[in-house]
Amino acid sequence: MSPLLEVTDLKKYFATGTSKLLHRPTGQVKAVDGVSLSVEAGQTLGIVGESGCGKSTLARILTRLIDVDSGSIVLNGVDITKLRGAGLQKVRRDIQIIFQDPYNSLNPRHSAGQIIATPMQIQKTVSKKDEVLRVKELLELVGLNPEHYNRFPHEFSGGQRQRIGIARSLALQPKIIVADEPVSALDVSIQAQILNLLEDLQRDLGIAFVFIAHDLSVVRHIADKVAVMYLGKIVEMGSSKVIYANATHPYTKALMSAVPVAKTGTDRKTRILLTGDVPSPIDPPSGCRFRTRCWKAQDICEKLEPDLMDRGDGCVSACHFPEIKA
Repeated sequence: MSPLLEVTDLKKYFATGTSKLLHRPTGQVKAVDGVSLSVEAGQTLGIVGESGCGKSTLARILTRLIDVDSGSIVLNGVDITKLRGAGLQKVRRDIQIIFQDPYNSLNPRHSAGQIIATPMQIQKTVSKKDEVLRVKELLELVGLNPEHYNRFPHEFSGGQRQRIGIARSLALQPKIIVADEPVSALDVSIQAQILNLLEDLQRDLGIAFVFIAHDLSVVRHIADKVAVMYLGKIVEMGSSKVIYANATHPYTKALMSAVPVAKTGTDRKTRILLTGDVPSPIDPPSGCRFRTRCWKAQDICEKLEPDLMDRGDGCVSACHFPEIKA
């Protein structure tokens, strides 16, 4: 059976700088550079990486909020990168997004009820008569009081605002939701509540998630499969259990070593400290993009870009010298 979402060789470059003489861009930010991945129905794919690696750009590409330069996004057997107008509007029912910032992603002039009802009004999926009832059902589904229908965003806490954003994403009964760091702006005590809510919704509604985060402990809690991004590329991908138990890419190893673990004495893992800054996506290093910060780098890493290779257990990584357990 084909995956619900299949992405192949996505690329998105942003022009930067302008030549005074020719009035043309002088460079390009390679935000997403050849990303391929897939998501099964009801599955959660976690995408992790440092700030600036292209995660949020990828989220907006997947939901067609920005256009892709090349590559394909096949949703339910249809390449949505080719769609425009009414065709694209129809597809939006199946793929929705939860934004990172619960404060700026809600219109302060609209009530909670208006915010959640807007997708249904645009898509004309319910009658005006049933709209209020449907919105109140969604409010209750995400743990809010249906009587708060007429309250405005400033009357809610950050966690409650994110619940409104989640309810809005559910309004059209999508098959997949892209969650762009949905808990990073919330207090730690509220993060667990939102994560548990998303898991409950997935179990009850069968929704697939693309869950984007920079916190690996959060992704470990919710994801079935994990993809690690560095400078616009996926450097390692596999099941969550395999990645967390036996990461093979040095960058993934470094990320994992930074995750707090309640262990003491000899059980404590050694923290891997990466030297240097993340290279500019305008002019990424030749060969392996991680080589300038990698303790295993050799001459071949500068000359030849590694492909994603199967390392066993369904895990793939792009490294000339992967750390594979015997």
